[in-house]
Order: sequence, then structure tokens, then C-alpha cells
Amino acid sequence: VQLQASGGGSVQPGDSLRLSCVASGGTFSWYTTAWFRQAPGKEREFVGGVTRYGGTTLYADSVKGRFTISRDNAKNTLYLQMNSLKPEDTAAYYCAAKTFGVLVPNPAGYDPWGQGTQVTVSS
Repeated sequence: VQLQASGGGSVQPGDSLRLSCVASGGTFSWYTTAWFRQAPGKEREFVGGVTRYGGTTLYADSVKGRFTISRDNAKNTLYLQMNSLKPEDTAAYYCAAKTFGVLVPNPAGYDPWGQGTQVTVSS
């Protein structure tokens, strides 16, 4: 499967954005999916993830209560709704998937990855 992320942009603190990640070339429901982000000079970090049929979600503490992950298997799409954005959320955001994998925050084992979509939060 190939992943294509979109929806990034430049916003002000407190604004919202929704990222999308469209999968193609495979059976989307076979994949556990997640969002990661990477700011300049920092390691890639887990944002959140969702299991194959959406039954379980997992979030990083830094985004709990502000970000919501969902997926629509009929549309082969993963979403990340980001509310109450903060400057520290500024990063390139990546979607990733693993076949029949356990939902874990470690980026190792996730393959494939989409290209990053940049989110910049600044006043």
C-alpha cells in the first residue's frame, strides 16, 4: 500500500487543522495506522494511532484531549483532527501503517510511510 498525506498548513495558536492520509494499492483494513511528527532537530515522535477497524486508539500525552484520530476504511483514509493547536505542535506530520500489526508508539516496524505534510503554528 502507498500512503499520501495532506492537509497541513500555517495556522495561529488555538486554530484547528485536519490531516488526511489516503491509502492506495492495498487492502486498507489490513493495516494498523498511526501519525508521527518530526520537528527540526528532533527525533520522530508518535502522535497517535488507531487499530484496523477503529476499535482502539492510542495518543501521546502531549496531544490527548486536543487531537483525534479516526479512519474510514470505505474511503481508505486515515484522519488526524487537531484542535487547540500550539506552537510546539509545529512539525512535519507523517502517516504510517503496519500490516496486522499491534498498535504501539515505536516507529520501528511501521512500513509504509507517507510523505510528510508540514504543520506550522505561529502567531
